[in-house]
Amino acid sequence: MNLILQGLATDRSTIDRIAAMADAQRIVQIHPNAYRCEGVGHSDALKAKIDSECFAARLDYAFSAAARKLNDFGLVAMDMDSTLITIECIDEIADMQGLKPQVAEITEAAMRGEIEFRESLTRRVSLLKGLDAGALQRVYDERLKLSPGAEKMLAAVQAAGLKTLLVSGGFTFFTDRMKTRLGLDYTHSNELEIVDGKLTGKVVGGIVDADEKKNTVERVCRELGMSPKQAIVMGDGANDLKMMGISGMSVAFRAKPVVRAQADIALNFVGLDGILPLFD
Repeated sequence: MNLILQGLATDRSTIDRIAAMADAQRIVQIHPNAYRCEGVGHSDALKAKIDSECFAARLDYAFSAAARKLNDFGLVAMDMDSTLITIECIDEIADMQGLKPQVAEITEAAMRGEIEFRESLTRRVSLLKGLDAGALQRVYDERLKLSPGAEKMLAAVQAAGLKTLLVSGGFTFFTDRMKTRLGLDYTHSNELEIVDGKLTGKVVGGIVDADEKKNTVERVCRELGMSPKQAIVMGDGANDLKMMGISGMSVAFRAKPVVRAQADIALNFVGLDGILPLFD
């Protein structure tokens, strides 16, 4: 078993100290700020200790099987808002109505798992009624930014032959543009109803909630002739847990505590490309 340690900046003495906790047989620097500690043990008690030490040192860590290759997987499935991109689109749309605090409060509660996602989305979208649809383009142009490491991560997984899926409780206006911009293979999200150039406060068709996200990952895996265990799934909120739970590798990115606790890998400090050092 290997222990991968990485951060935006690393101090070798800290790396050595944490590696010693895990009884590492060898330490290999694999990137300027990433190290592979080889031949480590693994237990819940050790993981808890490493977790505490790394968080205090602003390091991300992962226990990883030796000789695991990126192309052992066939699909990377990603949430969009606050995972692939830095914003919650609905919060920024609401800001155009002067309603960002009210909508953001509901968003946060849903991401923590305190409100069922379907209910939260319905409540939030209803607050957008009457907004000019041009606000969507303004959010895309002025506020939407990719998360750190997103393009590097996608370039690597695409080069390795993996397919990509963006499955989101957000909106088709944004996922369609992400698909074109980043060369993604599949997208699935909610469609805002627009009549006479105005948002109606409703969603067209079914809502992409936690169950639908999970079903979408399963469906795409079937189409690709693979098991969900060959999928890497990334997310940040409670509505991502079901699709993360069926994957071969679940990655919590800048995630809520409930998600970090259940994910295989938590990236709290480095970018999305932090998954790449996990593979030989």
